[in-house]
Amino acid sequence: MNRYNLAVLFGGQSSEYSVSLHSTASFLRQIHADKYNIIMIGIDPNGIFYYYDGSIDAIEHDTWRQDPSCTPCAFVHKGVIRLDRPEEKMDLDVAFPVLHGKNGEDGCIQGLLELMNIHYVGCDVMSSSISMDKEIMHILCKEADIPCAPYICLKKFEANPTFEEIEKQIPLPWIIKPCNAGSSYGVHKVESKEDFEPAVDDAFYYDGRGKILVEKAIDGFEIGCAVMGNETVFTGSIDEIQIHGSIFDFEGKYEDKGAEIICPARIEPKQFKQAQELAYRTYKAMNCTGLARVDMFLTSDGQIILNELNTIPGFTDTSRYPSMMKEAGIGFSDLIDRLIELAMQRKVGVC
Repeated sequence: MNRYNLAVLFGGQSSEYSVSLHSTASFLRQIHADKYNIIMIGIDPNGIFYYYDGSIDAIEHDTWRQDPSCTPCAFVHKGVIRLDRPEEKMDLDVAFPVLHGKNGEDGCIQGLLELMNIHYVGCDVMSSSISMDKEIMHILCKEADIPCAPYICLKKFEANPTFEEIEKQIPLPWIIKPCNAGSSYGVHKVESKEDFEPAVDDAFYYDGRGKILVEKAIDGFEIGCAVMGNETVFTGSIDEIQIHGSIFDFEGKYEDKGAEIICPARIEPKQFKQAQELAYRTYKAMNCTGLARVDMFLTSDGQIILNELNTIPGFTDTSRYPSMMKEAGIGFSDLIDRLIELAMQRKVGVC
């Protein structure tokens, strides 16, 4: 069997650059390397693309750019070239973006790969973009009758309601977060007027498009579901997050501080199935393909409502997405193979 020429994209011009490096290191250690010709493409925080042929450890510790193999590169039609050897094109069958947040899971890199006629793992341009933008996600979910927390969207360059006006519509406490960011950057719980302005300022700092959400804080706890597929969709296991603070923040997600992730979730079988069904409906409503992690809340009165989607979830050994798929019977290495095959099923270029 011919081996695919696989580009693994890591780093990125995003606040989640460091998260991508850790995901990529785990990914490269788990992939069935004998099945692929792996071409590593790193993107630095300034958005410069590099061909890289060094160690996995250097990626994990962010010393990869000092490696002698690291040289600027560029995508071309169905491949990539090193700028120091432009005559030596490296053909690509498929790309696996391990890029989180802005410019990674918002449709930007997907658009570039579409233009280059390169298959890629994960959601397409449209579904990536609408899933990343939490305001658009809320609007579409309302149309699809998918329950979400009550919210108001604030826009940086427009007149916004005051604290008091928001409070009339949505009682405290609130969760304030950027519309276009991940890994809990800029996310705050607001319980009083004194908390409001600092939370708004920080959320706007992390949102590159000048939009933030004020959401009703849910009385309950977060659960999630790993979803995979194109026309046929598979829902993996359900996990739950037990936090010891007010929000599931960056340290909880990536440093195991103040939070514990339990898989499978300790919920009733009926709720387990309802969560999988809501994850499936959300995945289809957002027109997702490839993969996504659907995050939800189980409220104190037993209702399940949507929180958000992650179209390129974490890919470390302990990340939620591979853990839920492992619980459903698909190991990390086999999961990577399946995601690549799903990417190859989708058409690129001229149909």
